[in-house]
Amino acid sequence: QVHLVESGGGLVQAGGSLRLSCAASELTYSNYAMGWFRQAPGKEREFVAVIDESGRRKYYVDSVKGRFTISRDNAKNTVYLQMNSLKPEDTAVYYCAARWSRSGVLITEKNRYDYWGQGTQVTVSS
Repeated sequence: QVHLVESGGGLVQAGGSLRLSCAASELTYSNYAMGWFRQAPGKEREFVAVIDESGRRKYYVDSVKGRFTISRDNAKNTVYLQMNSLKPEDTAVYYCAARWSRSGVLITEKNRYDYWGQGTQVTVSS
């Protein structure tokens, strides 16, 4: 009965910004590393960003470094992805994912995550 629900997607012009949110039920975010992945039409689901259970360690795919920021608010069981300077190639369905962790290890492989949201569409026009 773990549910992850993404929100905040939409249509934005190149250079614009969006903030995605992922709210969780039936789990405690303080014991879970949280990741963002994305999938464009015809492409594999790919890693975007991860934050460890403490919020102190973060890692991003090279293509979004300097533009995207992942953060978390464990009191609200919510993780965020602030996306700035958006590019058309950022267009995809964005998925929130969770994995149990107490080690602070950052995992990028999608098959290592236990729970997934349904996704939110981000479309960046040129």
